[in-house]
Amino acid sequence: MPELAAPLIAWYREAARDLPWRRAGFGAWGTLVSEFMLQQTPVNRVIPHLEAWLTRWPTPADLAASPPGDAVTQWANLGYPRRALWLHRAAVEIRDRHDGVVPRDVDALLALTGIGDYTARAVAVFAYGDRHPVVDTNTRRVLARAVDGRAQPGPPHKRDLAAMEAELPDGVTEAAIVNAATMELGAIICTARSPKCDLCPLVAQCAWRAAGYPASEDLRRKQAAYEGSDRQARGAVLKTLRDAAPSPVPLFAVLPDWPDAAQRDRAIDSLVADGLAEAIDDTLRLPGHPAT
Repeated sequence: MPELAAPLIAWYREAARDLPWRRAGFGAWGTLVSEFMLQQTPVNRVIPHLEAWLTRWPTPADLAASPPGDAVTQWANLGYPRRALWLHRAAVEIRDRHDGVVPRDVDALLALTGIGDYTARAVAVFAYGDRHPVVDTNTRRVLARAVDGRAQPGPPHKRDLAAMEAELPDGVTEAAIVNAATMELGAIICTARSPKCDLCPLVAQCAWRAAGYPASEDLRRKQAAYEGSDRQARGAVLKTLRDAAPSPVPLFAVLPDWPDAAQRDRAIDSLVADGLAEAIDDTLRLPGHPAT
């Protein structure tokens, strides 16, 4: 068994958080929805939205039968609303290509809208019990420290999958636990800014600790401030459309008092270009909602 596996498995069995997608019978659709929502969004914000989403749309076919604007509205304040649009498109593809069943095959999952290496393998492993390496930001940080002796990982790369594969036991169940445990460790112990090294189950194996915790450059892309940004303007336009849905909003009534009219117009144009809004007859509406 790889060196990190045994302590990770023992720690996870004692310390893992009780999260909805980890419970028996949660299902592949719920797992897929949760993975979409968890991208760049904290767990505590996701859980109530996830429960509401699955109550409203318990299957991919249920979501596919609704207008995409309903998905954008239900997404509410989770951020990065294109994820809602992509999830709706993925539901349509699951309905039309896979008879309404979330596929198990990684390549079939990768062919769905909005799904990349991490999400495809997460669904295959955590929903279907298959053996694959699953790599997210937390995983990469744990491997960078415990295996490579670096404070922060470099940019994402295909070799990350091979690095995680090297840490997986042969057994399917054990491999799934190691995948989940590595992510969990990065999320709550081996954090980016304030790691709790005294609580880490890998303290005896950690190359970063053995090297004396050397600093390394943080290569993560820094996000611009939200206040006053185009992102804030986009969010404000979307909120206006959500509040009015399913009715369209006259263009003159979309943020008429926004302090930067050019920024407001850029926000509207970008939302239309992304498919998150539709401009029809001098009105703006969420996609798929009736014009009148």
